[in-house]
Amino acid sequence: MSHVSRRTSPVTPPVTRFRRLARLGPLPLFLAALAPATATAATGGDHLLVTVRDAGERSATYEVSCTPSTPGTPNTPSTPDTPGTASGPSTHPDLPGACAALERNTRWGRDPFAPVPEGSVCTMLYGGPATAHVTGTWAGRPVDARFDRSNGCETARWDRFVPLLPDMGTHSGA
Repeated sequence: MSHVSRRTSPVTPPVTRFRRLARLGPLPLFLAALAPATATAATGGDHLLVTVRDAGERSATYEVSCTPSTPGTPNTPSTPDTPGTASGPSTHPDLPGACAALERNTRWGRDPFAPVPEGSVCTMLYGGPATAHVTGTWAGRPVDARFDRSNGCETARWDRFVPLLPDMGTHSGA
């Protein structure tokens, strides 16, 4: 008589989803280490190019370099020794004022350069033909914003950024 034996493997618990995820635990850290560094104030990454057109003698192109507040201390008042101050190469005629305008409009978790939301109810008061295009990096995030003065909402948005954008003489509400 022959003896047939089945080979059995030791009993192992089934692999659970949690265990699969646990095996991947170090992966995000590894991938983050491989990712390129983002621009920061320490590397001069907060630099904007402001182009203003159709604004008469106020039409110009300026470079603006400022250091925004750090995420741990949003909206800290600007002084020569604190965040929100001028830094790096700049050609703006009122650099401290431009940096203060940027700082005043920066709220962590919100895009300070966001356009007027679609469907906003705005006065139809034309603020003039002036336009502005702001590009670069602010608070470590890319910026590509366009400004105009086509209605009350757009004029109010422009005026919030004075003196980064030139004062066109009319301050309106939306």
